[in-house]
Amino acid sequence: MSRIEAEVGKPKGGLMKWIDDRFPFTKTMKYHVTEYYASKNFNFWYVFGVLAMVVLVLQLVTGIFLTMNYKPSAEEAFASVEYIMRDVEWGWLIRYMHSTGASFFFIVVYLHMYRAMLYGSYKKPRELIWIIGMLIFLVLMAEAFAGYLLPWGQMSYWGAQVIISLFGAIPAIGDSLVEYIRGDYSISDITLNRFFALHVIALPLALIGLVFVHIVALHEVGSNNPDGIEIKKLKGADGVPLDGVAFHPYHTSKDLVAIIVFLMIFSAVVFFAPEMGGYFLEHANFEPANLRATPEHIAPVWYFTPFYAILRAVPDKLWGFILFGTSVILPLFLPWLDRSRVKSIRYRGSLYKSALALFTVSFVALGWLGMQPPDGVYVVVARLCAVVYFAFFLLMPYYTSIDKTKPVPERVVYHG
Repeated sequence: MSRIEAEVGKPKGGLMKWIDDRFPFTKTMKYHVTEYYASKNFNFWYVFGVLAMVVLVLQLVTGIFLTMNYKPSAEEAFASVEYIMRDVEWGWLIRYMHSTGASFFFIVVYLHMYRAMLYGSYKKPRELIWIIGMLIFLVLMAEAFAGYLLPWGQMSYWGAQVIISLFGAIPAIGDSLVEYIRGDYSISDITLNRFFALHVIALPLALIGLVFVHIVALHEVGSNNPDGIEIKKLKGADGVPLDGVAFHPYHTSKDLVAIIVFLMIFSAVVFFAPEMGGYFLEHANFEPANLRATPEHIAPVWYFTPFYAILRAVPDKLWGFILFGTSVILPLFLPWLDRSRVKSIRYRGSLYKSALALFTVSFVALGWLGMQPPDGVYVVVARLCAVVYFAFFLLMPYYTSIDKTKPVPERVVYHG
């Protein structure tokens, strides 16, 4: 054997070297984990991003098992869900994990978005991260709505009937668009099949792709922090940010604690209160869809109700639809609406703090009002809350530009 042949056959680093020669595993891990430096003063608000990833995986895994026994047929859908709950081994657990996971997904995503509003994580240079995040939110809403129809219960059917019919308010193309979405002249077996395909294939693929792009964009510009300071501006002789620590093991160890606490709360809900008093699983949805019997009060799941309350607060169907769509899309423009010189709420003035507090109260109130009957004082209060909701965004260029701010320190600060 020649010397060259001996060198070729000689191992040079084991399995990891073999993998790295064919796939940039170590390089990727260094760039995104072990040598990705994030601010050392992350607080409680920075755990909801990783929790959203945990719930996404949970939903994908449980969803796969549910599709093994679910039948996307108007005649068999409800019965197949009952079969999963009663006859499939551990089927009840998988179904409750999936239904509870849907609500928890929106809980952590809403809190993740709220953290961005607290600390200005949508401002330069993170505008694209925010835009991608809003696209994730829109796809998540579509995914949840498509899945909402699949049990083919009373509220699933009639809720979908109401939401889909809203598109009929669009001038000229409304009726044709509604018919296209349904695939028929009314919600039927074809509609169920379409929504099943969207829920299990098209929308999850879009969601996974957007999440991947979201993380790549985040790691390109770096994570924001509670002080809103760019830690990349101050680096040591070794090129490491002075106020940064490696994401692993410093932040992953804290995230692991958050994940454990989250799973404890999640498990408690799954085993002891999966319906959450009708908020996570409506009581009407335990009855099969009946085309001849409309539920007494039609309302979507809680995570849609803030926008649904805005829709119902407007008497005109077209304007209700416009404001409904605008209320969902408007946060997308936050990077350009916010004219403040600082990012973090720690250094903002009383105007922004008051506006954000009013916005928070109005959003929670709209969520509750969307579950109430659309009459009397509920409609009046919903209109007032809707005005506050839109004023927060539309007046933002003015009150953020005149708001008195505090000096931002050069280095990150610990607030015990």
